[in-house]
Amino acid sequence: MSSTTRMFNSDRGEFEIDSRWTAVDNYTLSHLHPSSRPNHQSLSLALEKSMAGGLPAINCPVVQGKFFALQCRMLNVTHSLELGTLGGYSAIWLLTENPQLRVTTVEYNIHHAEVARKNFEAAGVADRVELIVGAGVDVLPKLREEVDAGKRERFGFTFIDADKLNNYNYFDWAVKMSRPGACIVVDNVVAKGKLANEEAAKENTMVRGARDVVEQVGMDERVDATVLQTVADKDYDGFLIAAVK
Repeated sequence: MSSTTRMFNSDRGEFEIDSRWTAVDNYTLSHLHPSSRPNHQSLSLALEKSMAGGLPAINCPVVQGKFFALQCRMLNVTHSLELGTLGGYSAIWLLTENPQLRVTTVEYNIHHAEVARKNFEAAGVADRVELIVGAGVDVLPKLREEVDAGKRERFGFTFIDADKLNNYNYFDWAVKMSRPGACIVVDNVVAKGKLANEEAAKENTMVRGARDVVEQVGMDERVDATVLQTVADKDYDGFLIAAVK
């Protein structure tokens, strides 16, 4: 018998936990990514250190981190871009599952970046991470100049999980710096189903940013995309995933 619990905390606001979702995650992970895997300790430690450092508990769910890492592996990605480092959890997923990969990650919050650097070092991946502290709207144009000048490789995978009102701005810059066939993900666009609620967008910046990126990407002829709804131990949400033409 399943049970759904409605909860609230300052990091996530209102959210739900359903025993069916957690049971499925626990069962599948026990077989498909058990605790005996080499990166399990590094990932768990990153979450522990992030919590101890006072970072908000808004990292991607475990299964989503594995999914993104598999995307990089299937596409043979060697260079990845991330907007919103937080404690480095999602980047550690990508790096520990893809030894050929290098990640450029951008974080606005100095404290978050300090915690992430320590987590990267503890995970043994610091030599493959370029962590840039600054606002994405300032950093991305400079990266684009380097890409166009041939000083930086084009990206094969981009994960966008930062200030939501800039979702499409970040997406646009990512497309300009991606190779053909690259994958771009924008996280947290479903927002408990509020994505389809026009009224919710008037009061909620996350929903407003989500609707904007979905509508803008729908008109963007450089890519083809869809939105996947997800349930997990971190509530009902989803992400936009796009392929660069």
